[in-house]
Amino acid sequence: MSDTVYLAYDYPVLGAFWTAMWVFLWVLWIFLLFRIIADLFRDDSLSGWAKTGWLVFVVLLPFLGVFVYVCVRGSGMGRRETQHAKAQQHDIDEYIRKTAGSGSSSAEQLAKLSEMKSAGHLSDEEFQRAKEKILS
Repeated sequence: MSDTVYLAYDYPVLGAFWTAMWVFLWVLWIFLLFRIIADLFRDDSLSGWAKTGWLVFVVLLPFLGVFVYVCVRGSGMGRRETQHAKAQQHDIDEYIRKTAGSGSSSAEQLAKLSEMKSAGHLSDEEFQRAKEKILS
């Protein structure tokens, strides 16, 4: 019975705190590393060789590479992220406008409707129903 091991005494609360902090910092480091790599590929002002050089530097010497990258190019990271977000929002807005229709006014819809009637594609009854639907 004296050979019983109590795990609570082997791993104190302060040890658990330090472990949690190191795990948090490690995850934060991984996010920062991927953010820098994404920023490298997103930047259009760098040539392919410059991107390759930065990528090799960041991958082979990660701590020094990330530190130097943030010091040298960190001020533009936020600007490039904002430009990327605006471009994505613009693309989404254009897609919604395209798929939702032209958003034409009632006058344009009535003009198209009268053209269809004069071409003989609609009867008088169909024209009146469509006209009431547009005006309501």
